[in-house]
Amino acid sequence: MTNNQKEKLFSNKFIQKFLDNQSKESLKNKSKFSEIAFSLAYYLKSFSNIYKLLDYICLIFKHFYEEKIILIMPLNYEGEIWNKNIKISANNEFLKVQEEINIFLNQFNFSKNFKIKEILIFENALKNNFKEYQIETAKIVSRGKCRGFIYIFSKDLSANYINEDPNFNFIQNCLAVGLENYCLIKTKKKHENVDREISTGAEIQSQLLPDFCPTIYGLDIAAHCRPALQLGGDYYDFMCLKTNISEKRKEKARWALVIGDVMGKGLPAGLLMTMLRGMLRAEVLTGLPPDRILHDLNQLAINDLDQSHRFVTLFYSDYDPRTRKLRFANAAHNPPLLWKSSDQKIIKLDTEGLVLGLQKDAEYHCRELKLNENDLVLLYTDGVIDTSNSIGERFDEERLIKTLTKLCKQSYTSQEILNKIFKKLDDFTGLNRHLEDDASMVIFQLR
Repeated sequence: MTNNQKEKLFSNKFIQKFLDNQSKESLKNKSKFSEIAFSLAYYLKSFSNIYKLLDYICLIFKHFYEEKIILIMPLNYEGEIWNKNIKISANNEFLKVQEEINIFLNQFNFSKNFKIKEILIFENALKNNFKEYQIETAKIVSRGKCRGFIYIFSKDLSANYINEDPNFNFIQNCLAVGLENYCLIKTKKKHENVDREISTGAEIQSQLLPDFCPTIYGLDIAAHCRPALQLGGDYYDFMCLKTNISEKRKEKARWALVIGDVMGKGLPAGLLMTMLRGMLRAEVLTGLPPDRILHDLNQLAINDLDQSHRFVTLFYSDYDPRTRKLRFANAAHNPPLLWKSSDQKIIKLDTEGLVLGLQKDAEYHCRELKLNENDLVLLYTDGVIDTSNSIGERFDEERLIKTLTKLCKQSYTSQEILNKIFKKLDDFTGLNRHLEDDASMVIFQLR
């Protein structure tokens, strides 16, 4: 059949004309019904407008059941009675009864949170109000889920169309498929809107992470965050403790070097990370030592974190390029790794401290050490060491230390070391496998 022929069968105008011309003939004739069936099937295949489909179904019902009134009460995609699309299929001789049904429907208000027991109350009221008719009831069901209800008003007390009429069952099933398609389209559009919002959020979040590493006198810095999902809960930052100075003077000013991780991943973690970033940037400008910064940050964020049932680990340090002194405090984050070039070994930078958001009066401790030429510090989140391969082995801290030790013994830049560690992670996880958690690293070494 050509496309033009299909479009002809697809149109309501054709169906109306066809049914009118055949009013004197039996519409149960198989050849004629097959044309109706093909047109209806094609309509469902090319589904685009639920309103037209409901009108189309009513049109077919009207001509198949001339002496009957058929009430269609569909459910929308939220599972509520779709009041504006309740349809009544009836010929002109039933106009008065149709008006009475509409009045009855307007008087019966379904609640917003529709419950199935309401339809039972409605059906009893309907039968009591129209006692002169036998009213048959049927659910419109697709994939085991109710999509609406159909009521047949008949003067014939012995009629049993719902159970015995194959034509009715066919039309009923087509209507169920159409309503399900509508729900699927609505759900898909809803998901697409959410995806767009998440993509926008991910774009904004990526802009909140530093676009580039700052120029700090005597340091070679590299950093990268690889989120497991579009939005991530990892956070790193570089902040100069003095703002009202020239860029040249900032190079030798004291800098805050921070890395953190919000429990979990995805949208909730990303929102909390954004909130925490704003609070921390305000705190950093006070110039307080790292332990006080973490203490005050915990006080500020604990209510929001407690309500979200999440916590944050954070390593905060500040570095003075003139003295090469690094001060740091840790809120239960993975201890950064310090490569001591003079000793050719790695030590962990750690202090006592609880996660942020767990205890209001939590105390934090500060340590200070002096870095020497060629020393290197690696800050990382747990997504790095928690990465697993196809047999369930973790990359773990020991493997990271071995990898870093090997790289530090060679003359690589910070960026080269960062790239090689991520390459090692990719090789470890294997092909077509992604990181299970956000993974971030910051590397800085003294030149």
